[in-house]
Amino acid sequence: MADDRIARASLFLASGTIVSRLLGFLKAIVLAATIGVVGSASADAFAVANGLPNTVYVIVAGGVLSAVLVPQIVRASAHADGGSAYINKLVTLALVVIFAATVVATALAPVLAWIYGGSFPPDTLALATAFAFWCLPQIFFYGLYTLLGEVLNARRSFGPFTWVPVLNNVVALIGLVVFGLAFGFDPDGTRSASDWTPGMIVLLAGSATLGIAAQAIVLFWFWRRIGLRYRPDFRWRGVGLRSAGRMAAWTFGMLLLTTFAGIVQTRVAATASEQGASVAAIESAWLIFMLPHSVITVSIATAYFTRMSEHARDGFLDRVRDDLSGAVRAVALILVLAAAVLVVVAYPFAAVFQPGNLANASALGNVIVAFAIGLVGFSILFVVQRTFYALGDTRTPFMFTLVQVVVFTALALTALLLPVEWTAVGVALSTTISGAVQLGLAVLLLRPKLGRLDAKRVLASLARDIAAVIVPVAAGFTIVWSLGAFEPGGFAIADRWGAILVMAVTGVVMAVLYFGMLWLLRSPELRGFAGPVLPRLRRR
Repeated sequence: MADDRIARASLFLASGTIVSRLLGFLKAIVLAATIGVVGSASADAFAVANGLPNTVYVIVAGGVLSAVLVPQIVRASAHADGGSAYINKLVTLALVVIFAATVVATALAPVLAWIYGGSFPPDTLALATAFAFWCLPQIFFYGLYTLLGEVLNARRSFGPFTWVPVLNNVVALIGLVVFGLAFGFDPDGTRSASDWTPGMIVLLAGSATLGIAAQAIVLFWFWRRIGLRYRPDFRWRGVGLRSAGRMAAWTFGMLLLTTFAGIVQTRVAATASEQGASVAAIESAWLIFMLPHSVITVSIATAYFTRMSEHARDGFLDRVRDDLSGAVRAVALILVLAAAVLVVVAYPFAAVFQPGNLANASALGNVIVAFAIGLVGFSILFVVQRTFYALGDTRTPFMFTLVQVVVFTALALTALLLPVEWTAVGVALSTTISGAVQLGLAVLLLRPKLGRLDAKRVLASLARDIAAVIVPVAAGFTIVWSLGAFEPGGFAIADRWGAILVMAVTGVVMAVLYFGMLWLLRSPELRGFAGPVLPRLRRR
């Protein structure tokens, strides 16, 4: 019953994430058509400005709030009031802190824009600063969205957290279309930074912020549906907030480390602005990279995380270990295929953003490949990190994140020695390599906490997955090569629809071959997924 509940929750979460991510891709494609990607000063400036609140959100959502809220709320559910008082106190405290941080960050927009975009030409940096004033208020609404959503997750209302971003994407899409109709589309990024007027800046950046605000505020309605009523409570003593503060302190330290790494990444990539793949290209490649991670890993891990926290609270470490093993094997089953497909169709995928231009498509495609080869490790790390959080340990993640930041910084700085057209690829590879080091250290540090790890079963599962993907990769490369993915004017990169068709055909062929190979290899994970489905199909 528990596994069925996890499966249903994961499926519902994944469905919302898929819809949201598809709209997010549509938004990214329209944004590329509006201000360009590779070699575009406008795109690089907007990427830096819009990345300031996004970076904080990713760290907070996956760090301070996620690490602290769910385990603490699960523990507080044993209180006589079901944890309502605790929720009100913690949410009030968090909102006060986030609001103060938002005000300070917005006031410091010129400083933050310089910290991240100081390598830009002066006009591009000035444009990034102007965008930042309108984008930085997103921090508060990202925080509000995460707070309200994590409380819903802890109460086993998983759907709203993944479905409401659809509203954000719709609002932002409307803003982009209105911008393009009013001021013209610029897919090649030829509009210079000095061509931007205040009205253009307000419309582009303001509509992005409006979308984030909408996705946060609507969650209050879902709170009311499950019987929660938020009442601000400034009496922050008496319900164990000190322990939450200790957890948050370590995770805040991790936030600072990751922020530093983000600064290094952006400053290094910005040196290639207007000359090749730069900040906007890395952002677009990361969006593509995050699609399978968000749909599969986050959905499975979010559903498992609440159960992990319950088992950890009750002292059932063997069940926490089983949850970890099950989540990793389920994630790897799909993510091995996803990583392989991304590598194979990287150029056609890039052509969806930069159609008809092999130079631009290859520049973006190479960044996608550099990220994609680290997808499986990145997703497993996500699950391992949340296992530490379920155990109430945020100090250890800080330690292995510190190592990752040191390794990444050293590698990213060496990317400055590469030819400018390879700078962004070097930054992406730095992320992949440092992430692999971080995962290895995290696993070593987790083992003593759980007594032992289910390593034999996990490694056997990974070996089957990798063996099964070899033939699909060969078949996929044959398809994209024969359809002109690597030659000027080739069908696979000439226009968006041709690129999408090639991606779809290649993806389907690779998926059929992969799951067929896994079936022949008698994969228990695949058969576990297929077991409940096949009898229903036979009945039809």
